Amino acid sequence: MNIFFIASECVPFSKTGGLADVVGALPRVLASRGHQVSVFLPRYRHTDPGRLLVPNLSVSFGHLSHVVDIQEGKTIGAVRHFFVDYPPYFDRESLYVDGGVDYPDNPERFALFCRAALEFMRHAGRPDVLHCHDWQAAQVPVLLKSVLAGDPLFQKLPVVFTVHNLGYQGIYGADALHRIGLPPDLFSLHGLEFYGLLNLLKGGLVFSDFVTTVSRRYAKEIQTPEFGHGLDGVIRSRTGTVVGILNGVDYDEWNPESDRFLAARYSASDLSGKRECKRELLERFHLPADSRGRPLVGIVSRFATQKGFDLIVEQAEAMMAEKVSLVALGTGEPALERLLLELSHRFPQRFAVQVAYDNALAHKIEGGSDIFLMPSRYEPCGLNQIYSLRYGTVPVVRATGGLDDSIEAFDPRTGQGTGFKFQAYTGAAMLACLRRALDLYQYDPAAWQQVMRNGMARDFSWNASAAEYESLYERVVSQARSGYN
Repeated sequence: MNIFFIASECVPFSKTGGLADVVGALPRVLASRGHQVSVFLPRYRHTDPGRLLVPNLSVSFGHLSHVVDIQEGKTIGAVRHFFVDYPPYFDRESLYVDGGVDYPDNPERFALFCRAALEFMRHAGRPDVLHCHDWQAAQVPVLLKSVLAGDPLFQKLPVVFTVHNLGYQGIYGADALHRIGLPPDLFSLHGLEFYGLLNLLKGGLVFSDFVTTVSRRYAKEIQTPEFGHGLDGVIRSRTGTVVGILNGVDYDEWNPESDRFLAARYSASDLSGKRECKRELLERFHLPADSRGRPLVGIVSRFATQKGFDLIVEQAEAMMAEKVSLVALGTGEPALERLLLELSHRFPQRFAVQVAYDNALAHKIEGGSDIFLMPSRYEPCGLNQIYSLRYGTVPVVRATGGLDDSIEAFDPRTGQGTGFKFQAYTGAAMLACLRRALDLYQYDPAAWQQVMRNGMARDFSWNASAAEYESLYERVVSQARSGYN
């Protein structure tokens, strides 16, 4: 099968979050299963240029006409990577925002991206299925069902659309519909209109053939008002074509037995290297050497309210009253960055923060921490809790979305389970859950090693998830060929 991914980021070329990890890993596993897989991306400022493949490709929308180049980047694991190169839109310091605020021309930027992907198919050939990701690629199914509906090349071309986080929808003023060249009749209740605004993600939900999201529980949660961000009715209206497939992880990249970023490597049968990783991590964050005897809590995250940082800030003083140290790495909302840095100044011997994106340090935190904290308000899938399992870094998580699907609460009576979970989204519930973990660490070392080894034995590799996507592709292709629409 010929599968064409369209996404706004992909490791190792560009990344702001888990989307990039998925688009970097899933295509490679599909290719290893015998499929022909390509990925189409923007070429951002920090993306190395590729080989010029299609020069001077004309892309028009609204009253705008642009000439772009299509480059071919390196092939990774038999997956080909193509880039639309258009510096006025993509040669910027950040992918989507400037100072925490969306670029005002994001609708145009990703209109060009989506149209360039489709125009490129006139040169590269028609795939069997398109797999589009998040609001940045959501104009693709909209275009196929509207502007390009009469084009023979695109007739009955099936689209799978994956929502990685429903909280990010690409919402803009109504005038953006005209600016990106979409027909006026799409601005309707059954199209892209959303409380008087334009909602690009809604277009992907409405016009794709099948919708997936990144965990089974999240697929159910987004059909409720609590987690639906105003789109729960749209998603419920097509329940039969919505499915949750839990993200896998790349154990070639995330494995303490081979991780090149760790101070020492280790395994479930020999955990001694983890102590050296903890020592180096404490030094890296300038925490005192006597912290080695205390449990070390790690956080690697976007600093966003969604991730539960309001709970951490609320309970910081109570947490610091425990025998615990904490290290955090990430970037995000400026207000949260400031609050976390203030906490690090209040508790310089116990609470350390680095505001940065640092892949090597993220690996070191996974390897050197004892506990990994993810108290998310909602979490479509989450990857760090799954990385943590493999690293013997015990997760403390809120039971939502993929966190609930991937972490089994530890039961000291049976020795079963891989972490600690709490239900209510409150600081008190988070703190009580963290204290249960700290008590086990301090007073029952044998049980703590058991929960570590339980987690390290779990397999969340991409093979099972890739097989589910494979079956889904076959289904939508079969439906398209049989005339189902």
